[in-house]
Amino acid sequence: MSTNNYSTPSEITYTTIQTGIKKVGMKYSNQFILGILAGAFIAFAAEGSNMAAFNLFAKPETYGLGKVLAGAIFGTGLMLVVLAGGELFTGNTMILGGVLDGKIKLNDMLKNWFFVYMGNFLGSLLLAYMMVHSGLFNSGANVLGGVTIKIASYKVGLSFMSAFYLGIMCNMLVCLAVWMAYGAKDMVGKIFAIFFPIWLFITSGFEHCIANMYYIPAGILAKANPSWVAESHLTPAALASLNWGNFIINNLIPVTLGNIVGGSIFVVGIYWFVYIKNDTKGECVPYNQARQNAAK
Repeated sequence: MSTNNYSTPSEITYTTIQTGIKKVGMKYSNQFILGILAGAFIAFAAEGSNMAAFNLFAKPETYGLGKVLAGAIFGTGLMLVVLAGGELFTGNTMILGGVLDGKIKLNDMLKNWFFVYMGNFLGSLLLAYMMVHSGLFNSGANVLGGVTIKIASYKVGLSFMSAFYLGIMCNMLVCLAVWMAYGAKDMVGKIFAIFFPIWLFITSGFEHCIANMYYIPAGILAKANPSWVAESHLTPAALASLNWGNFIINNLIPVTLGNIVGGSIFVVGIYWFVYIKNDTKGECVPYNQARQNAAK
């Protein structure tokens, strides 16, 4: 029996499929409730990283440093999801591994995605509403409120394909963080497995649909405060384009599609193909043994 405190990639493939089976087997109400929690956890990470870095974000010469600092904080959100318990749509794109392996029905996966996505949306919106009405956006002489609006405006101004590609790259890193966390066998290992890929994702400026369920609604709601609008330094046209319709069409739809491709195809899809579908010579012995043991 292995004494390693981590699993091999082939073993993680098995774990991911088994985890997907458990996820789709939960009551729909539990999927939705845990989705609300996960949406709130990611929103906490988003608002906290903005609070830490808003002064750096406000200046072009320190913007990159701001992303580095924000990235160092943002991983806390996914740690809460994985370790405290929550259902996150972007991570659940890896349920496709179970569908490919014939262990999960496509319809069950889609239902899970729906209930979790809706829960994530509600949890994120609740945090955005509370942040706007908490007074914290007055921080830094209203600069945090202005930066919140500016970030939201940038996101709704992306072209469809830019948002789509940024979504793909984002969820490759998010799902790799979850993937490695599945492979770690202790709490500290899981924390480190999550921290670095998420740090890289935020620093890079990629797009995460659930995080954007906080970032953009927070900016839209913050537009009602003239002091925060003044600190955003946006033109009237840019402020007008920051609305719910552009949020859905220009950002949420393409980013969600990109996140699905990034997690389901470029992570779990590739590993499933290599370690299961294409394993014609039985090279992935740990996976095959674990699979046989589970069947006994």
